[in-house]
Amino acid sequence: MFMVYGYYEYNIYLCSEKTGKMKTFIIADNQDITKEGLIAVLKESHLTDIVKAKNCNELRIKLYQYPDSVVIIDYTLFDFASAEQLLNMKAGAKNSAWILFSDELEESFLRYTLLSDKTINIVMKHDDKEEILNAIYSASNNDIYHCETAASILNNTKYKVVTSDTEKLTAAEKAILREIALGKMTKEIAYEKNLSFHTVNTHRRNIFRKLEINNLHEATKYAFRSGLIDPVEYYL
Repeated sequence: MFMVYGYYEYNIYLCSEKTGKMKTFIIADNQDITKEGLIAVLKESHLTDIVKAKNCNELRIKLYQYPDSVVIIDYTLFDFASAEQLLNMKAGAKNSAWILFSDELEESFLRYTLLSDKTINIVMKHDDKEEILNAIYSASNNDIYHCETAASILNNTKYKVVTSDTEKLTAAEKAILREIALGKMTKEIAYEKNLSFHTVNTHRRNIFRKLEINNLHEATKYAFRSGLIDPVEYYL
């Protein structure tokens, strides 16, 4: 859903539904002038619970510390290796909300990101202050804001929306996929889950067949995207 609000209508204290505490904003932007500008805008709106992350590792730690946070990130100035890595990290931090905030994003990147995860908020640095605050307030309230550029790409019916293939899996298969993605061998999984080697191997074959994948890397990617494993858990 594409939400547009007047920013003066909001309650300035935006809280987590689970904790009742004011949400933390993680600024993940390595352009100093933009970083300081964002902090000033947030403080002007009395949103003062702000932390910074300058790389993926720091962002991963901050997400672990503040699981209900709002991440404001410039993908083009961060050390993500790919859009897939960004999507995987977001998928692992299920309670966080993300705003992509950049000078320019390639159409192919925007299309792939939006069709993979429509809950990502997008606003451009050249958009006016009201639009930027709309995106911030929408993300804070678990709504979605897409700027005009992003909305036009998302509404282009020529492109199909990416759906989660993990819905094809049974509960048992999802549990096995999680263990596989964490790097465990078939024998180890069988021992820990009190299953036979044959049973685990059968689950593994069925998972690979249903998801149409062929290797551990692809299995890990699906586990991240479906939220079966947390990036913090995986990398630690």
